[in-house]
Amino acid sequence: MRNIQVIDGADNAMYDIFAATEDEFALIFPAGQDVAFIDEVIARTPVAALDHAFAAIWQRRVAKAEAKGIHGILFYEMPQKKQYYPTRRDEAAINPDGTRLR
Repeated sequence: MRNIQVIDGADNAMYDIFAATEDEFALIFPAGQDVAFIDEVIARTPVAALDHAFAAIWQRRVAKAEAKGIHGILFYEMPQKKQYYPTRRDEAAINPDGTRLR
């Protein structure tokens, strides 16, 4: 299983972590990527497959204190964050001017 942290733009968002199987993770994160934006996921993946995957994922919340790492970050309603993740890799995050964030 791989852990996905969901970052939501809602004021009451909790930034929960959910466990996904390898196949579910691959639907959300293309090979080599660990950052995803829900609008892009929906645009490239059949709705039926996503509905099935997310129905299972949402049943597997992982308490943050029990998580053994975060393998992917899924953003909801935060398109402004895309500029920081042009490669969709967390470790390659950059500022809008191209300088590294870390």
